[in-house]
Amino acid sequence: MQKIIYFWFRRDLRLTDNHGLYRAVELAKAQGAQIQCAFIFDQTILDRLENKRDARVQFIHQEIASIKEQLQQVGGDLTVWYGHPIQIWKNHLQQNPGLALICNHDYEPSAMERDKQVESICAENRMAFHGYKDHCIFEKSEVTKDDGKPYTVFTPYSRKWKLHLAQHPIEHYASSEAIHHIAQVTVEQRSPLPTLAFMGFEPFDYTYPDKTITQTLIKEYDQKRNFPSVRGTSRLGLHFRFGTISVREKLTKALSLNETFVNELIWRDFYMQILWHFPQITHQSFKPQYDKIQWRNDELEFEAWKSGNTGYPIVDAGMRELNATGFMHNRVRMIVASFLTKHLLIDWRWGEAYFAEKLLDFELASNNGGWQWASGSGVDAAPYFRVFNPTLQMEKFDKRFEYIKKWVPEFGTHQYQKPMVNHAFARNRCLETYGLALKGE
Repeated sequence: MQKIIYFWFRRDLRLTDNHGLYRAVELAKAQGAQIQCAFIFDQTILDRLENKRDARVQFIHQEIASIKEQLQQVGGDLTVWYGHPIQIWKNHLQQNPGLALICNHDYEPSAMERDKQVESICAENRMAFHGYKDHCIFEKSEVTKDDGKPYTVFTPYSRKWKLHLAQHPIEHYASSEAIHHIAQVTVEQRSPLPTLAFMGFEPFDYTYPDKTITQTLIKEYDQKRNFPSVRGTSRLGLHFRFGTISVREKLTKALSLNETFVNELIWRDFYMQILWHFPQITHQSFKPQYDKIQWRNDELEFEAWKSGNTGYPIVDAGMRELNATGFMHNRVRMIVASFLTKHLLIDWRWGEAYFAEKLLDFELASNNGGWQWASGSGVDAAPYFRVFNPTLQMEKFDKRFEYIKKWVPEFGTHQYQKPMVNHAFARNRCLETYGLALKGE
């Protein structure tokens, strides 16, 4: 019988510099085995998506089709399933056991529970289950305080992270060798690729951000990143989210070019290790006392915020950009989040869920971290009495109104609505409400 090692693609949709895939190659060489690659469109996740023109699903489908084509060119294939991962692996491995199932780590609580069950299925079939670090530079407890406890403040974490990097240089993995060890199949044996329509989604025209960025953009990142009207950010979030590029490769290139850009990659690791150490943050405030806040949670005001009709131009521009493109500039994300939680006193979890629905680059750890930061409830968060003034933010970062006019064409005319709440009033209300909660009243 042919000895098989399964490699399960998840958030690592590339053949190059893929840690888990490289380990599969090493094992295949040592055992004289072949690699069978698989991907699962998780029906549990897809069924929760209300928008049947979801750009993320289409993006994944596009990247999976590309990997499948590359493997078929060397006589192999990528097996693609649609269904529930635990049941799929249970059924498949009972009929087709292998030497091992290899994948890369996923740090989200639901994914970790899924992997725990899949590991048990492997054990039942006398197979090994191996996971590897690929999605970040340092994971879990690799960067901790001297006493082994996790950092919850970014600056000391980043210092230790950089020290750790100096002591543990970046490794790259020759995973593209996998094409020489792929299990061979005939054309007739190739598995079909489930169509978007089969999974209940509609294809549509969408232009995705490029995987490559210029050195000039990285060099000027610290100077331009706060201005939404210019191309000052990388827009690589989507590719990092689904692993279509290697974070190790991008870090290697950025290290000599711009420290601020490197710090943004460190923030990714920071939030991932926070999620791993404190999984309760998916539904609770990191600082428990912030769950005592008496949120107003006005649904009509929430709808106005979602649709970009608050009367604050930079807030409205950001929300309209998000709704139209699935992207929002990083500076503007902070402004709209602060506005929702502090001006409108709407629970950060409402905003977090809306971003999760709309953002192309949605990633649980960073999304949760950003929203809790904005509301004051998270790690290393802005103090509750720091309330962004949207007008001053606009004047500072879009003083010529270029970004505003692109997304709010009625700005400056009588058609543009008045602010839905007065800033000074909203700020005072916020300080009073937060103050009562934090005093335990």
